[in-house]
Amino acid sequence: MEFKVELIETVGKFVVFIMLLLSVFLFTVKGNNKLANKIFGLYLLVLAFDFIGLFTDVTLDYPMIQSLKTASTLLQLPLFYLYVLAACYHNFGIRKKHALHGILFLVFLFVFGSIGFKDSVLNVFNIVGELQYLVYMVFVFLSLKRYKTVYLENYSNANYAVYKWLFQISILFCAGHSLVLLRTYLSHSFVQEYILNINVFISLSVLFITTFFVLKALYQPELFTGIDKDLKALKSTPVEIKSLALGENDEKEEYLEKLSSYMEEEKPYLNYSLSLQQLAEETAIPEKELSQLINHHLGKHFFDFVNEYRVDYAKKLLVDPGKKEFTVLEVLYQSGFNSKSSFYTAFKKVTSQTPLGYRKSMA
Repeated sequence: MEFKVELIETVGKFVVFIMLLLSVFLFTVKGNNKLANKIFGLYLLVLAFDFIGLFTDVTLDYPMIQSLKTASTLLQLPLFYLYVLAACYHNFGIRKKHALHGILFLVFLFVFGSIGFKDSVLNVFNIVGELQYLVYMVFVFLSLKRYKTVYLENYSNANYAVYKWLFQISILFCAGHSLVLLRTYLSHSFVQEYILNINVFISLSVLFITTFFVLKALYQPELFTGIDKDLKALKSTPVEIKSLALGENDEKEEYLEKLSSYMEEEKPYLNYSLSLQQLAEETAIPEKELSQLINHHLGKHFFDFVNEYRVDYAKKLLVDPGKKEFTVLEVLYQSGFNSKSSFYTAFKKVTSQTPLGYRKSMA
């Protein structure tokens, strides 16, 4: 048992050290989305303050610090939610209304400072904390759903990875929170040895998640860029689709022919950062009509629409006798992709084969 306690304390020190180090990095690093980095850095500082309880009880000797430490847990989910918004949207900004996210923290900081840590107060605090967790996680997943829809309808490059990453860490947070709830439930009916095992597992999980953050920040810095928050997901209605299909049939056919000709002749898809807005400007097709054409008439997201052209171009390069010396990496960059993972994913989605497999099958 003594070894497990020491292990928890050691892991706790590592976790807090890594979080503090990553926070300093996020506050000082230069990038396109500085606000997201700073919010994430602040979020990690609040977490580190909470996790010092893994290896020291020094805060118990100072009631005010203990009140601050306990109440600050109510800042974790608001900060994470704001970070998700800032990471998704490059033009997201902090407004006065966002101060409302800190009300619960201030209320319980005052309550703990005035009344102390009575059982009745702690019970209310725990209930409020769970409700806050549920509400904010719903907000997080709804925000990610909107981001995914807007991104696929307006962008063609690999920044879609931002959604995947934020979704992954949200799932990890849900799993971690479930472990904490399990520990709380079992603490009423199991011996201390089992609770200690769960604490060891929780501390190791926190270390894994923290390391995951660090590796993502180091190897995928593009995750810290975003899209325009003012873009709206296309809301289709039967009236809109009917109008486009029947009332404006001649105009629709004209737009489709113009779009197809432009894609074939000018090859705008070779620009990895091509967006719906940019394509609308180049083809002189109104952005809303272009979005409706691609999403409703062709039945595709803009993301898939552009990548299908890129894959077709890559297929030609892979089997071109004069391009035999081209590596897969050269092919993907010349086809408009900007990452190996996005190229392989799109290629396999269209052809059900890997690029090398396709080249061999066509030899």
